Amino acid sequence: MDTILITFGTRPLAQRVGRLLSSRYEVAYATSEAFPDLLLKQNYFRIPMAATPTFAHEILKLCLDSGCRMILPLGKKELQPLHEARILLEEYGIVVLLPRNLEYCFMLESPSGEIHVVEAGKDMLTGDQLCHDHFSGVAMLSDSSDEPILCLV
Repeated sequence: MDTILITFGTRPLAQRVGRLLSSRYEVAYATSEAFPDLLLKQNYFRIPMAATPTFAHEILKLCLDSGCRMILPLGKKELQPLHEARILLEEYGIVVLLPRNLEYCFMLESPSGEIHVVEAGKDMLTGDQLCHDHFSGVAMLSDSSDEPILCLV
């Protein structure tokens, strides 16, 4: 079973996504926010803030050490550093679940409706093609548009 690392792991959206994925994936959570040490024994990891120059390398090290094959960033400030490090991470077999082009994404914080976790346009649980193959991440789908909405914390 593949392991997926979800950032901002102590937030409600991360917990919601983790529950959604737990039937098919091992789920690990990471955050730069403070959390009780007790959670370190339960697949929670501390990571530096996204503005830290070594952020992407620390994420890479964490993924390699803990066997994570995918990263699902949910923090807005993490998007650009992980987008820029995508090639490095992919060289190590780690998939970053982000749209290929962040510039043109509509982003919604703390979504309350139905969400899907998508890799290359396909729902990661059902395998259904939901949108264009350039989109990966947590998405809400709109009836009025073909483009998914990227969901964040």
